[in-house]
Amino acid sequence: MSVDAVLAALPHGQFIGGTWRPSEDSFAVLNPATEEVITRVAEATPQDARAALDAACDAARGWADTAPRERAEVLRRTFDLVVERRDLFATCMTMEMGKPLPEAYGEVAYGAEFLRWFSEEAVRIEGRFSIAPSSGQRVLTMKQPVGPVYAITPWNFPLAMGTRKLAPAIAAGCTAVIKPAHETPLTTLLFLQALQDAGLPAGVVNCLTSTHSAAVSEPIITDPRLRKLTFTGSTAVGKILLRQAADHVLKTSMELGGNAPFLVLPSADLDKAVQGALDAKMRNIGEACTAANRMYVHESLAAEFSARLAEKMAALPIGNGLDDGVRVGPLVSPQQLATVTDLLGDAVERGARIVTGGARPEGPGYFLQPTVLTGVPTDARVFREEIFGPVAPIATFATLDEAIALANATEFGLMAYVFGENISEAAYVVERLESGMVGLNSGVISDPAAPFGGVKESGLGREGSHEGIEEYLETKYVGIRL
Repeated sequence: MSVDAVLAALPHGQFIGGTWRPSEDSFAVLNPATEEVITRVAEATPQDARAALDAACDAARGWADTAPRERAEVLRRTFDLVVERRDLFATCMTMEMGKPLPEAYGEVAYGAEFLRWFSEEAVRIEGRFSIAPSSGQRVLTMKQPVGPVYAITPWNFPLAMGTRKLAPAIAAGCTAVIKPAHETPLTTLLFLQALQDAGLPAGVVNCLTSTHSAAVSEPIITDPRLRKLTFTGSTAVGKILLRQAADHVLKTSMELGGNAPFLVLPSADLDKAVQGALDAKMRNIGEACTAANRMYVHESLAAEFSARLAEKMAALPIGNGLDDGVRVGPLVSPQQLATVTDLLGDAVERGARIVTGGARPEGPGYFLQPTVLTGVPTDARVFREEIFGPVAPIATFATLDEAIALANATEFGLMAYVFGENISEAAYVVERLESGMVGLNSGVISDPAAPFGGVKESGLGREGSHEGIEEYLETKYVGIRL
């Protein structure tokens, strides 16, 4: 699909109460591959934020009372529209975020599946009836929507993060306000248009686009009518939001930062491990909270693993994600590029060796060559901070207990990877990892049918699977004396 066709399909304004409202101010959305302005998007104000929450609150009772089957059918129709418009969504994502077009198509399929999954979960919200064993009182429990939701989504998966939050909210009977990242708002606007075209009633979902997140979020989070806050982003921002949410004791789900260890055990199949490392590191240009951030390889395998991974990463074509054959697009912004290059420079200064990559290609765009580092000291920042870019630092270990200690030596606990063919060895490691998710002999495990979330400072709650809809429901108990 052409760039012009994408621009022609984009709605304009803040989506509030079922209408697209114009704004006086706007901000530019850039293509990170060319550094050129794609278009300008309406800049929301605090007044817009209050209006969006008003609309969500006005629609809340009616949507909660809507039959689950009707809610399910809206989600299923939206799924069909997203799939039908996959060329539009994929091209738009590549334009504003930079990921190669094949990966953008992959995100369309992944993001759409949350709509289908939760359309099926909407009709399976159940309570229970029982007799209390001592008192004989009848115990009736029912599930009810938590109430208006504020969803803040990141720039790295602009469709999937929106569907992963809004689909269960809609299925549960909640209304919502969504604020996408200012780097990648266009995909969310297309998603809201699909929801509207699928027949979602006015006010059930509202959307704000803004470069002033704090100013727009403050009137929503401090309003006592809001009952749920869901956020995907950095741990630092998540902590701020949790403090704000405490004032009204909001139900929260937080998908925060990661520092995923990638462990190659002595029994690993190196073909699987190298391919798994490539998948876990280079998916989404490394800009994923689940990306392999630290690679710890058994000392008997480290030299061969490093050489083979470097060979594969060096062969990945770099360029504009809209061009044929490209496997590595640009980072999303100059700020993200600067962060990654600073981490790379720190590792080299501390003694790490660049096996491949490490440089910026000439020309426009926020590009960085896929990079493999060996001999990385454990105190290097790349082992302590989330890289969010195409840099793979490698260190070695001698024993399983040493590998476990290295993997757990972080305040984060979102994702971990383990490669090993000895099942006893692998199980010993997996059971001791402090992580909400583990990929065993797999470099990509995210799935709408599986619960996504972390432990420690990587977040609260789970998204996707059966657990995902529970984040938007409250349990009410009714005691009945006959």
